[in-house]
Amino acid sequence: MRKILFLLCLIPFVTQAQDEIKNKYTPSNTVVKEKKESEFKKKLKREFKFSTFYAAYNGANSISDVTTYSVTDGLTTTRTSTPYDYSAVFGVRKIQRFGYEPNIQNRFKNGTENSFSDAATIGSKSKGFEYLFELDFRRQQGRTFLSQDHFLRYIGDWYVFKVEYLEDGLADIGYFEASQRYRYKVNRKFSVNIGAVQRISEPYGFDPLSDWLLSTGDIHFTNLAIYEMGYSVDFSDGLGGIQYLNPAGEIVATSTEVWEAVVIPQVLSDYVARERELLPRKLEYSMVIGFDYYKYTKDFWLHSWGNIMPYHIKSDDQYSYHKYNGGNWVDYSGGLIFGYRFTKSLGIFTEGKYHKYWNRSWYDFSMGINFIIL
Repeated sequence: MRKILFLLCLIPFVTQAQDEIKNKYTPSNTVVKEKKESEFKKKLKREFKFSTFYAAYNGANSISDVTTYSVTDGLTTTRTSTPYDYSAVFGVRKIQRFGYEPNIQNRFKNGTENSFSDAATIGSKSKGFEYLFELDFRRQQGRTFLSQDHFLRYIGDWYVFKVEYLEDGLADIGYFEASQRYRYKVNRKFSVNIGAVQRISEPYGFDPLSDWLLSTGDIHFTNLAIYEMGYSVDFSDGLGGIQYLNPAGEIVATSTEVWEAVVIPQVLSDYVARERELLPRKLEYSMVIGFDYYKYTKDFWLHSWGNIMPYHIKSDDQYSYHKYNGGNWVDYSGGLIFGYRFTKSLGIFTEGKYHKYWNRSWYDFSMGINFIIL
């Protein structure tokens, strides 16, 4: 009994000693609260989940070398080489694929893929954010282009919000667009929408050469070259000859024929490009009506969408397209993706999209047939 009492008396001291040893060799026993992630950070992680970041460089040979022959001062041969074509693509995307699109989850993305469905008003995602940010630097047959497409879209049960900046260097078009649409689901496959669109762009339709036109319809191209582009004409040789000099003082032509046929076209092109860059961007408000249809089965799919802007609010802007078009006009865009498998071996497909804004159109399409030998 005495031993038991002795052991019971030792328990507090043993416990205290253990606590002292624990405090000596472990961090402070102060309570450390775990930091909880903020709701914003959680939502940000959720929105970037399953996103694809990509950067790729693609190249190919351009057109073959061209040999030019001349017999003016004996036979001379000139060989013109075109540098190789390339594209450098950088981007990030999170767009839920449609049923007819291949699953690229286990494939590398090189930026050359053409996703026609990206242009659709409503994606396959039932609700939430989708986005695409892509830059494409490209050289094609010796000419360089910059194309880019950036958009953020939110799809709701009865509304769609979207902001987009698109620049197509090949089509020479660029604009910023924001739209707010009410969406009505007719059924699971078909929906219609109506809303407003705001666009910021250069004043398409404005012709910088119109101020230089004569009443006959001709243009004062030599005066334009001298007073606007810095060219000059020299008659000082005293032999009745003529020399045309560029802004750097270099001779670019020694006859009127060469001046008009070779130099002036480039002068006019440079002048128009310069004046377009100097013009201010304009804001335009428009009404939009659209539809989306999507049906998919294993052997048949049809995805179609369309948008029409039948009315644009007239402004007092001196560069308004109303002024150059003589009143209101109609802008529209649309797309179609269709596929059908007749058998396990035979199938056909067609897909494409088309835009026409400010009487400027750009489009791409693809169609074909597949036959698999089983």
